[in-house]
Amino acid sequence: MPISFNLPPAARPGQPADTIDTPSLVLDLDTFTRNVERMQAAADHAGVKLRPHAKAHKCPDIALAQVARGAVGICCQKVSEAVPFVRAGIADIHISNEIAGPAKASLLAQLARHARISVCVDDASQIDALAAAAKAAGSRLDVFVEVDVGQNRCGVAGAPAVLKLVERIAAHASLALRGLQAYHGGIQHLRGWAARREAAARTAERTGAVIARLEAAGVRCDVVTGGGSGSVEFDLGSGVYTEIQPGSYVFMDADYGSNDYAGTLRFEHSLFIATTVMSVAAGDRVVLDAGLKSMAVDSGLPWIWADGAASATLDYVAANDEHGIVKPRQAGQVAALPALGSRVMLVPGHCDPTLNLYDEIVGVRGGVVEAVWPVAARGLSR
Repeated sequence: MPISFNLPPAARPGQPADTIDTPSLVLDLDTFTRNVERMQAAADHAGVKLRPHAKAHKCPDIALAQVARGAVGICCQKVSEAVPFVRAGIADIHISNEIAGPAKASLLAQLARHARISVCVDDASQIDALAAAAKAAGSRLDVFVEVDVGQNRCGVAGAPAVLKLVERIAAHASLALRGLQAYHGGIQHLRGWAARREAAARTAERTGAVIARLEAAGVRCDVVTGGGSGSVEFDLGSGVYTEIQPGSYVFMDADYGSNDYAGTLRFEHSLFIATTVMSVAAGDRVVLDAGLKSMAVDSGLPWIWADGAASATLDYVAANDEHGIVKPRQAGQVAALPALGSRVMLVPGHCDPTLNLYDEIVGVRGGVVEAVWPVAARGLSR
């Protein structure tokens, strides 16, 4: 006879935060709110629209909070990723990526019957496929031509190539040119503030040169979109971007936390992995219950967080499948190791793929669980 048994939730609203089962993603709601409001205020002050990137969180509740404070919509990186956001009522979604294949074009065109949908192109065949899918669905798609401004990934090289694609877009009644995408992901993680400022200036200069040549040819780009959490303060003042796409600012992972922020636009760490010390038998180290299946380590190992700052005495030194090894930074600091059963909070190295490992985010305020938000776009990478 089948056994009926449901896994108890890791957390419920109203319970003390220190009783959340581990490993769990925990969001400090007060800090999160400050980050959201700080970014929106900066964009409003600069007269630039904010379109936060949802690939960082994959959570409709977060997107709705951003839109409620003034964001014009969101970005998604994959077509399927947009589905739960459309279901949640997000009315303007930009797929900040190119797509290929009839299945994706068809899904995009179907979504465009329920929300304003835009997508990037860098090839004429993409335009034709999008037009055919939109026509078949009875919908209309907005299109951004992506320009390679130094990322050396997607995008066309310059204005002549852009103009050819603009002409191709204009030939289809089911498509509309919305503007340009000019994004340089590589500069987001340059550690020095001055280095990021200089790299962002070069990116803006390249983008501005393309815009000028297009305007000389009679083509006006109503929207120029790009930028990220590491370059946003420079992008806002560039005079080039009409909207910006930062995502990680809501959380500030350890990788972004390693950047130098000499300017005035700073964000705080709000996202943590709650873990528990599961073994102290070795004596010179402790073992946490969170390893590779609980966090992404492509951008480095997590920080240990204590008393509002990264620990100066303890390091997370190795991640196994289900175990995390913590050692004192200096051999003589063994006494600083946490006890068996202790709660240890980690700042993940890279928030985006870490979120993709969890079904939910536990929102905490004042030491109490306030909300449990589904990571509804988890695993949607088609």
